[in-house]
Amino acid sequence: MEKIRIIITGGTFDKHYDELAGALTFKDTHLPEILSYSRCTLPVELEINQLKDSLDMGDEDRLKIAASCRDCGEDKILIIHGTDTMTVTAELLAREISGKTIVLTGAMIPYSVSRSDALFNFGCALSAVQMADKGVFIAMNGHLFRSGRVRKNREEGIFEEI
Repeated sequence: MEKIRIIITGGTFDKHYDELAGALTFKDTHLPEILSYSRCTLPVELEINQLKDSLDMGDEDRLKIAASCRDCGEDKILIIHGTDTMTVTAELLAREISGKTIVLTGAMIPYSVSRSDALFNFGCALSAVQMADKGVFIAMNGHLFRSGRVRKNREEGIFEEI
């Protein structure tokens, strides 16, 4: 079974509520807990690339993600990313990387908060990265979108095809 690289970049998915500060912040990734909780038996390699809100990401951060995709030995890559600029990163990866299947996903509500969409989106993305053709995709809201053909609808809180 082919190993899947999971690149963690932050975003709402991995935020937790800091009750002392009264704010959502980064502490660490929730992925080991998620993989254990979901009883995932797939061979995966976790890589913390950065823990940032995607609104704070610049070109240098996106190129760091592209370098991880390019340099890793795996051909199937799942990226945990903030939803606000996920489409920007996906389009950059589509220009920079070929010959691999890359699926980005995230969450509108942090994994650590009740009623989060993180686990659902992660499960969809993990299945999608195993079955999709080579290319760059976004898995959100139960859909798989090809990069360049998707946008975040901020009014409805969903991703949609364009």
